[in-house]
Amino acid sequence: MRIISFNANGLRSAARKGFFDWFAQQDADVLCVQETKAQEHQLAGPEFLPEGYRAFFRDATTKKGYSGVAIYARREPDEVRTELGWAPFDDEGRYIEARFGNLSVVSFYIPSGSSGELRQGFKFEVMEWLKPILDGWRASGREYVLCGDWNIVRSRLDIRNWTSNQKNSGCLPPERAWLNGQVHADGGSDGTDHCADGWVDAYRALHSEGQDYTWWSNRGAARANNVGWRIDYQLLTPGLRERLQRCAILREPRFSDHAPFTVDYAGALG
Repeated sequence: MRIISFNANGLRSAARKGFFDWFAQQDADVLCVQETKAQEHQLAGPEFLPEGYRAFFRDATTKKGYSGVAIYARREPDEVRTELGWAPFDDEGRYIEARFGNLSVVSFYIPSGSSGELRQGFKFEVMEWLKPILDGWRASGREYVLCGDWNIVRSRLDIRNWTSNQKNSGCLPPERAWLNGQVHADGGSDGTDHCADGWVDAYRALHSEGQDYTWWSNRGAARANNVGWRIDYQLLTPGLRERLQRCAILREPRFSDHAPFTVDYAGALG
């Protein structure tokens, strides 16, 4: 089973850069996309749907051309969900879940707070509201793969400039404490408490000392100099840990300011 997570920063833009040509060669079972930055009808052409896949979308209704998530699946899901029950989050197009048997694959886009205090406040609201939902999923008996851009690093292993970013959104101590407090101990924490039966960070479980990044600023030569952040994750329920086989972060070719993140799991989908 192969699952890919990718923040497209505009799926039409990524398509023009050859993303779907690349994706058609990846033999993926599921692709989770964040920041489609489009409405569903704008992504209806064959150039946006590789042969053999079905596509499902949750667009932003608050502002067209903003946010938006999608799931592309080779197998028809048993069910697709697009709401978690809180309009300020749902209406920004930040969650879609496809269910295959006892497995749920989620495409998540957690807000960024980098634009200012108002959005950082909303990010903290989302974190507080989302915590019991994540706890409930982990305890539900279903297996989950949570894919997406979480806009938070976990430790200094996940960001090139650790010290200078301590006061910047995405690297704030309360953000890291929130994320690490839900993740199983794996050596990737910044020292904050972890959760004994918590979510498994697929990359960190496979690369305990890895220092790969998934996002680079468009400013300066951040990507060329690999001045990046690892903020795109696949977080798994503990029952899937033993199925982890390998993962890859595709830094090149460049389809977006984020890199696609691929994880291979033993066994079939669902």
